[in-house]
Amino acid sequence: MDLRRLSSFLAVVEEGHFGRAAARLFLSPAAVTGHVQQLERDLGTPLLHRSPVAPTPAGERLAGHARTLLAAANAAVDDVMEVARGREDGRPLRVGVMGHGSAEVTPAAVNAFRRARPETPVALVQLNFTEHSSALHEDRVDVAFVRPVPDDERIAVDVLTTERRIVGVSAASPLADAAGTGVYLADVLDLPFLRLPRHTPQPFTDYLYFAGTRGGDAPRRSPDCALTPQDILTSVASGRGAGSGLESFARYYPWPGAVYVPVLDAPWAHSVLATRAGDGNPEVRIFRALTVALARELGARAGG
Repeated sequence: MDLRRLSSFLAVVEEGHFGRAAARLFLSPAAVTGHVQQLERDLGTPLLHRSPVAPTPAGERLAGHARTLLAAANAAVDDVMEVARGREDGRPLRVGVMGHGSAEVTPAAVNAFRRARPETPVALVQLNFTEHSSALHEDRVDVAFVRPVPDDERIAVDVLTTERRIVGVSAASPLADAAGTGVYLADVLDLPFLRLPRHTPQPFTDYLYFAGTRGGDAPRRSPDCALTPQDILTSVASGRGAGSGLESFARYYPWPGAVYVPVLDAPWAHSVLATRAGDGNPEVRIFRALTVALARELGARAGG
């Protein structure tokens, strides 16, 4: 697929106007129009409504792919230029993973990057709940699969999954019988949630305790403190506390004595790929482009 045509198409989508898109690309309006028309002929479907200018459903889908392809192409050019300047130093791409990361997207992205960039080593770094943003700020990782979205202008994020919330409770808990049907926030807010260290980032603390629905009330706290999913599960199974997470957590952490219960009215939450804002490392840009493309593909297969 011709990247020039994709670039023209995406500019029209983002500007909502052929003339403004042409000015942005330093092309004539006729050239931009021709690029879009050729794409429509190649794909056999209209991509844009003309009055007013807006993407069709097929155009919406292509716009997402176009952003990914153009980002990957730009990263590839930067990477080649880095080598040409003699800056290839063999440093690994350091991938931080909190818990199970972004479910199936995480291993798929790592494997895709290894296939695409076999000469670049990949180092996996396990992150605990306090390293939501600090591992990036302290240059201990280059990319990180974390949740929820960091509230930090120094961090750029790509949303990878959007999932239902669950709580983990002991198999002896009265709520365990609702594992197949679900419960409501009113049923779980008084559970004794695991404590977190004081230096845990506020977004993660708010996420774990469903803070947005508590009206400022503090949660009950378990006597146990948690830094990792294993910490939570050990306490949950022994009946000493409760934890919360994304629905995919249950697939990755089956644990004797622990039961996962959907919270039907809790706001769904995201897992994300976090990077340093403005990071020009071509390896990071390639990893981001591959990961976003895979997240869309896997999400489409799962029906969203």
